[in-house]
Amino acid sequence: MNSSFDFRKPIAIGSDHAGYDMKEAIISLLEGKGLQYQDFGAHSSDAADYPDFAHPVAMAVEMGTVAFGILLCGSANGVSITANKHPGIRAAVCWGDEIASVARLHNDANILCLPARFVSLQDAEEMVEVFIATPFEGGRHQHRVNKIAFLSAIPNK
Repeated sequence: MNSSFDFRKPIAIGSDHAGYDMKEAIISLLEGKGLQYQDFGAHSSDAADYPDFAHPVAMAVEMGTVAFGILLCGSANGVSITANKHPGIRAAVCWGDEIASVARLHNDANILCLPARFVSLQDAEEMVEVFIATPFEGGRHQHRVNKIAFLSAIPNK
């Protein structure tokens, strides 16, 4: 793996009810690769509220106790909006390999958000693999990523 993630740490994963089955399949993928993970729920397909899982995943990424995060819900918008409320989080909604790659290369995304109702399991697994394997490119993109935090977005005079 040529990734900038620290795989001595687990990967945080969470979903609501809509993403539960896909989350379980992704956990199997991670296990098959010998990667550690921390499952923040949901633990069934019973109705659940996505912020209850997105906040703990984002906090684990924010605190640096995990390598990165994976969040799933029906559209991925709810978990992304929730996670992006946390400082230092760059949660990217992805629907294909190329988007997952660019989210890492250009945006240094640290949470992959998958729309469980709109992508196939095969596509989701491929996005996870691409996200894991793709390092942040840095360079000109670092300057842009540095501007994401509100206070640093104010232009210098």
